[in-house]
Amino acid sequence: MPEINFLAVIAATVSSFVIGGLWYSPVLFGKAWQREVGLSDEELARGNMARIFGLSFVLSLLAAWMFAIFLGPRPPMAFGLGAGFAAGLFWVGTSFGTNYLFARRSLRLFLIDGGYHTLQFSVIGLILGLWH
Repeated sequence: MPEINFLAVIAATVSSFVIGGLWYSPVLFGKAWQREVGLSDEELARGNMARIFGLSFVLSLLAAWMFAIFLGPRPPMAFGLGAGFAAGLFWVGTSFGTNYLFARRSLRLFLIDGGYHTLQFSVIGLILGLWH
């Protein structure tokens, strides 16, 4: 198991969670995302929010942890940021794009979701590259 800076992984996880909260809030793209996926305010309010947020946090933790393993110990800041941007845009974003084409999802939804993950992984890489 490679050397992992677990404090940086936790900080990267929290950053993902905070960025996602802002990105999908009414302040930024929440209402547009809601329209594109076809969810009403009532539908969003239903469901087990503790489960949704808890599992989202765990998934963000897994993503940050695996990205830390991918980057290796003490990556240079520019490498972390560049690799994060590339992972978000070209791995996650293109995977979403393929799925969205077959699901007949809109370009707008693709840009919202792909944009979030590009920013998310860029910040994860930045934090992992800065925190030595």
